Amino acid sequence: MKKFVAILNKKIETGRLMNALGHMTAGLSHIYPNKDELLLFDYVDKDGGVHKSISDNPFIVLASDNSNQIRTVRNALLERGIIFTDFTTTMQEGTAAEQRERTSKTPESELEYCGICFFGDDENFKDVTKKFSLWR
Repeated sequence: MKKFVAILNKKIETGRLMNALGHMTAGLSHIYPNKDELLLFDYVDKDGGVHKSISDNPFIVLASDNSNQIRTVRNALLERGIIFTDFTTTMQEGTAAEQRERTSKTPESELEYCGICFFGDDENFKDVTKKFSLWR
């Protein structure tokens, strides 16, 4: 079964996490090579109103205790060639140019991850996600 998964850092303020989730999801839907696998359909209500591009795939949001847990998932996804997007605290505050500059000056080992988002066959990452609980 294919699914979207987001793992969010519980130590980050909820409003910032929602912003990060939006950025990661938009990015993932842009870079994912096989758009047909995303199963995006328009839903039409009884009045004829169209609710565009809603995925029929599950979207699971999990909670991590800290940034290092997300870093571990990121490394596992890299090793497996699974497409993902992530978001760090260097990507907050200021202009987009300032965020890119701040990120470019920060070693990966010092980045604080807000979250990571990926999509694919859950058999390819079930062992990586099983230790996380659902976001509450």
